[in-house]
Amino acid sequence: MNSSSKLRAAKRRANRTRARLHGTSERPRMTVTRSLKHVYVQLVDDDKGVTVAAASDKDVTVKGKPVEIAQAVGALIAEKAKAAGLSQAIFDRGSYRFHGRVAAIAEGAREAGLKI
Repeated sequence: MNSSSKLRAAKRRANRTRARLHGTSERPRMTVTRSLKHVYVQLVDDDKGVTVAAASDKDVTVKGKPVEIAQAVGALIAEKAKAAGLSQAIFDRGSYRFHGRVAAIAEGAREAGLKI
């Protein structure tokens, strides 16, 4: 499988996931993007087409394993959501499996009080 077909397959998986999800102002879509080094999280209001809050591993000071850092990013986005007056979100894993760093973000956000 070459890189262009892998990218097409990932976009298909992400579109299949997002077809069932829609963020509102009361319950925004919490989208996760990960690279080999970093993880990024955004709360997106799809009705207005705006990003309500965002966080990444560049914003946290936790050192450790990537899963631990991702969990801290989840807690940070939950704090930012609470500051924006939000208590719940819809988790959008994109084309990624709910495993490892992606699952740790959701777990960290839940532990910090965000209902996913």
